[in-house]
Amino acid sequence: MSSMAHHILLRPVSRLAARRSQKVATTQLRLYSARAHDSQRPFTTVPTCPSPTCECAPTPAMPDGLPIDHQGKLNGLISSYAEQLLICTGRNDWPSRIEDDNSGDNLAANLKELFGRGGVYSDPFHNISTLNASFPPSIPQRAELVNSSAYLLPSFKYVPFLPRVSFESVEALAKGFLLPERLHPMHDTLSPIHRDRLTRKAAYQSLLYRVSDVKDILVLICGHGGRDMRCGVMAPVLRDEFEAQLPQEGVQVLRGPVEVPMDQQNAGAIAGTADGEAAAVVGSPTARVGLISHIGGHKFAGNVIVYLPPSLRSSDGTTKHPLAGHGIWYGRVEPRHVQGIVQETIRQGNVIADMFRGGITPDREILRL
Repeated sequence: MSSMAHHILLRPVSRLAARRSQKVATTQLRLYSARAHDSQRPFTTVPTCPSPTCECAPTPAMPDGLPIDHQGKLNGLISSYAEQLLICTGRNDWPSRIEDDNSGDNLAANLKELFGRGGVYSDPFHNISTLNASFPPSIPQRAELVNSSAYLLPSFKYVPFLPRVSFESVEALAKGFLLPERLHPMHDTLSPIHRDRLTRKAAYQSLLYRVSDVKDILVLICGHGGRDMRCGVMAPVLRDEFEAQLPQEGVQVLRGPVEVPMDQQNAGAIAGTADGEAAAVVGSPTARVGLISHIGGHKFAGNVIVYLPPSLRSSDGTTKHPLAGHGIWYGRVEPRHVQGIVQETIRQGNVIADMFRGGITPDREILRL
């Protein structure tokens, strides 16, 4: 761990205002949780990203009239959400409004119709953030079927098969995985029928085939050039840099569709392609690096979210990773920062304070410094 690392308070946004006047006199601080008031989880930070020791790619020039904002506040620049759903499109860019893609016939449009403002499952206390991603979808047995795949984060679930032949798979995804298991207390005044409609039904989960736990580190870079060219210019360079630096730190990069075995004997052996190899080395962490659609804050490009799976171990393999199950948001990331993010956050579990936009815990608490 870096000698500059120190403990610092990462607070859920909902608790911040009530505690602004509280002076902290110790370096061992508490993460206040709305669901577990007595839980203590210290996080370590480094104030800035360490200087690279590699020959990293140069920072690309931004389009005329679209500079990067190096002065604005990053801390807390994160929307509240209960789940991010990444739709694997196999493409690197999309229309400004992803729901307009393919004349509106797409999974993002279906989900926004259900969960967006006025939707049948709309819930102001349970926001579903729907994004497109460049990851290719898994290939079904019947290759002629039009299929979508999706990641659910921070649930860390992968849904490989969402066939675009009926609305039933979308309903199963919504009712079985996206609705909350318990409603917010503010919904206590709703009718029983309304409350039932807004609550998850585990029975629907069995309708989706081969849903699995995500065990790969996911590095997500906003590359939505159809929305703002700053992200469109910066993201591909960052993706290449992450894919170059991760193996240098002992993390194998997986590419291509997630392979889903169809036979019962290999039902749990879900894998991808690691740099051309058939499978990852046992015990070695694996990662996927992809571009995603708009997450806000284009002027702070590059914008990066790092999701660290619950199963991730520390760099020495002896303990659970300090940030396992979390999502960490960074802004103003340049190629020269990638090695530091890999070393400090992905391998050691340190948050880089001056690039930190926010984060999300496994309990859906939104974090800020």
